Amino acid sequence: MLYRRFAVAAVAAGVADGSVVRRQSASSSASSNLPDYYVTKPELLPGPTPTGVPAFLAETNPAPFASTTYIPPQPLETQVPILGQVGNDESIYHYHGQLSHYFPASSSFGVDEYPLPENASIVQLNMLSRHGSRYPTKGAGVETLANRIKNYTTGVSGDVTFTGKLSFLNGWKYKLGEEILVPVGKQELFDSGVLHQYMYGHLNPNNGTKIIARTTTQDRMLMSAEYFMAGFFGLDWTSNATLILARENLTGTFNNTLAGYYNCPNSNKAVNLGGTNATTKWASVYLANATARLHANAPGFNWTVTDSYNAQSLCAYETVALGYSAFCGLFTYEEWEGYEYSVDINFAGNNMFNSPTGRAVGVGYVQEILARLEHHVITSPEAQINVTLDNNTATFPINQSLNFDFSHDTNIAAIITAFGFTQFAEVLPTDHIVRNRSLIVSHMEPFGARLDIEVINTPSPLSGDRCNGTVYEAGPPTTYVHFLLSQRTLPLGRSFPECGNRDDGWCELQTWLNLQSNKLAEAEYEHSCFGTYSAVPYGTITNGVPLSNETFTA
Repeated sequence: MLYRRFAVAAVAAGVADGSVVRRQSASSSASSNLPDYYVTKPELLPGPTPTGVPAFLAETNPAPFASTTYIPPQPLETQVPILGQVGNDESIYHYHGQLSHYFPASSSFGVDEYPLPENASIVQLNMLSRHGSRYPTKGAGVETLANRIKNYTTGVSGDVTFTGKLSFLNGWKYKLGEEILVPVGKQELFDSGVLHQYMYGHLNPNNGTKIIARTTTQDRMLMSAEYFMAGFFGLDWTSNATLILARENLTGTFNNTLAGYYNCPNSNKAVNLGGTNATTKWASVYLANATARLHANAPGFNWTVTDSYNAQSLCAYETVALGYSAFCGLFTYEEWEGYEYSVDINFAGNNMFNSPTGRAVGVGYVQEILARLEHHVITSPEAQINVTLDNNTATFPINQSLNFDFSHDTNIAAIITAFGFTQFAEVLPTDHIVRNRSLIVSHMEPFGARLDIEVINTPSPLSGDRCNGTVYEAGPPTTYVHFLLSQRTLPLGRSFPECGNRDDGWCELQTWLNLQSNKLAEAEYEHSCFGTYSAVPYGTITNGVPLSNETFTA
């Protein structure tokens, strides 16, 4: 693997073929002669992998709830009565931001959906998928709250007896592991693979060759890719695909576009905490009443706003890990709307257009997409790109019709920013919810989210006025690009006026490529990631790069 600014290394010819045994390597001895980016067994850099206590929903599910008729068991219990939820209100389980169990975006991003017109053909798919539902990351706030509760119920920090709606905590135990996929997370990726087989299976050459797919060495990333492949190809997926693994590790700077924040030190420093600060400010507003209620049920515990916020996150994590969480019913419908909004402003300030590193973290992957669309390898270091892999068609195919990549929520958000989807650039206030907003993380980056980029050929230019039917105009064959995020079209014309105000959200491919040609320069990668500049209040930055009057010091 490459360190930043390292020299180009060649990949041994033919390694992607017969040298890769079933599941790519059955043992360390079988993989001893393989480059590490082919080795999936044993895992080289899996990250934390503690598993949690197995779910026992048949015993722990309190359903049927009052006024709820019998509902056959499903993987997740989401029929919990929520105070203030009425009629056709959106489920609170769709308000968990990036911790939401996968669901297709429930509202559009600004355009209607249209079927592929007659005589048009999809010729390439580039899919960028998030991993599936997982346990919390190591050291997450939910674990902090769990330890506080344990210390007070076991007498370590004092004797507390919770009352009212918190009385369940007197016998509650923390059962979550760390970071690896939970059962429904595996299902999400398998189901996504099945869906993509139905949608795009015809693009698989199915001629005895293998496609190249890419993920990282983290356990949940590798497992997500494998479950997806099993859904798309079947259990013998290794006969149809080879996984390339980019190193993802806290120590060492290995170039990796699928986790670009590791190659951008400033993204992990105080200069990039605008979103965190904004979320803290908003939480003090929308959780004030909830904290007062819960504080009254926790005598001697000193229940805080932070505890309330972590309890909301526990609802999300326990639901996907154990099937049900008693924490969900502690909050009103309005407070769940507030939680979703807290995630939106966090992503805006830490990972997207209100972040000084928003573009830089995602720009390496943007360059890879452009290289695929223009059918060339990448020969010189750019941003997070690993030239060892991207300069060789054995590991970076340039004429592959199906491309599957697996990444993380914040990385995908940064990629959307680096592409320049300015419809998500609005500065969201921290004292009230903006109802009619584009940036809703639960619609964009739930567990198992996917960005599908279709390349479409038409026999002649297609009219952008699709609401009155399909109309081909005079002219030569034309190629378009179509972006779908969690199964909803991203209207390219809304962020890129040059694409036109098309009903279908498409953009003519060459126009799109011309618009993207300056995105690396716009990202100011070196300045954003390695420069010295000051932290500024949330909302000051609106373009995903540091303020222009800052001094760059490498």
